[in-house]
Amino acid sequence: MTEAYVNYSVKDGIGTIEFFTPHHNSLPANILSLLAATIQKAGRDIESKVLILKSGGNKTFCAGASFDELIEIENEEAGLKFFSGFANVINSMRVCPKFIIGRVQGKTVGGGVGLASSCDYVFATDNAEIKLSELAVGIGPFVVGPAVERKIGTTATYEMSIDASNFRSAQWAKEKNLYADIFSTPELMDEAIMKLAATLAASSPIAMAEIKKIFWRGTENWDTLLKERAAISGRLILSDYSRDFIHKFKAKQK
Repeated sequence: MTEAYVNYSVKDGIGTIEFFTPHHNSLPANILSLLAATIQKAGRDIESKVLILKSGGNKTFCAGASFDELIEIENEEAGLKFFSGFANVINSMRVCPKFIIGRVQGKTVGGGVGLASSCDYVFATDNAEIKLSELAVGIGPFVVGPAVERKIGTTATYEMSIDASNFRSAQWAKEKNLYADIFSTPELMDEAIMKLAATLAASSPIAMAEIKKIFWRGTENWDTLLKERAAISGRLILSDYSRDFIHKFKAKQK
């Protein structure tokens, strides 16, 4: 696969949202916009009762922000616009009236950890390591931080934010409650996902929507909060430190 996409399909009341980009499923602005819009569409679709969020390929779940676009940001306004893309996705997941099951088949970094944290229930493979790499890039997990902290707690989020160069194991993520369960193969993971999804698809949509509303209570200010956080990242990404880091990182990839 070489072309980026966001797809949505429904079967037997189970909606599946799949995103893909060729660079380890890193997220450029257009894919972030499509992903937010697709989540909103799926939330309104009466044919689906529960949603699965997954990425294409069998390696990285999501490598976070696209470095190709980060290096092109020239001012704070453009920075705010780009990082608001992550805010829009997280907020779309937050207010979606349907449970979202996350399928994490491999490593996830930065914004990808935010996506996983914004799911209501997450299954992963035992090689699905996680890392909040933002500080290493010269910014911080400002936009995804509230979602990550809500899921794994302040101490664990702070630890990951400070030690931004090292991955945490899938077992660590499970112990911190990001993952509900981990599996030795994608096939076993998918079996568990479909079993839960089928059960939820046969459950009351109204009851599930009310449960989700209750468990996300206290996040009503996120529309404003995440945009404020996006502005911080948008400002910091313009620093010489961030520019140098991204240029060096991209040079190593050639």
